[in-house]
Amino acid sequence: MPQLVSLGAVLSCSFGSAPMPMIVPPEVPVFADMLPLATIFDFVPLENIPSFGLCSSLANPEVAAATALAEGVLTPMPCIPVTTSPWFPGAPEVLLEGMPALCTGSMCLCDWLGEIEIDEPGQESAITNS
Repeated sequence: MPQLVSLGAVLSCSFGSAPMPMIVPPEVPVFADMLPLATIFDFVPLENIPSFGLCSSLANPEVAAATALAEGVLTPMPCIPVTTSPWFPGAPEVLLEGMPALCTGSMCLCDWLGEIEIDEPGQESAITNS
């Protein structure tokens, strides 16, 4: 069964060099294991979605430029995620302040073609039936 995602969940990007913890604002009023729970709308770059170290996607203009300067040798550059749409599918049957909760198995897309996934939910007690 999918688990609800909280502050400290571990995220990874298919083009990032390192998994990193998710950021969930502490003012979120719903908690599990004393940690604020995330919604599908917690997708704001650097506010919710962290940098994943270095980006190796050639769709990222900085990576493409650095790779061109290196005569075609892939040259990763610092990751600055560009997420412009919510996580999907989330848990539409679990609403947190009227917004669908974020659960394991959900994905968020970066404009540089990276797939951001949830490796660890951050808490263990709250699950969903979806």
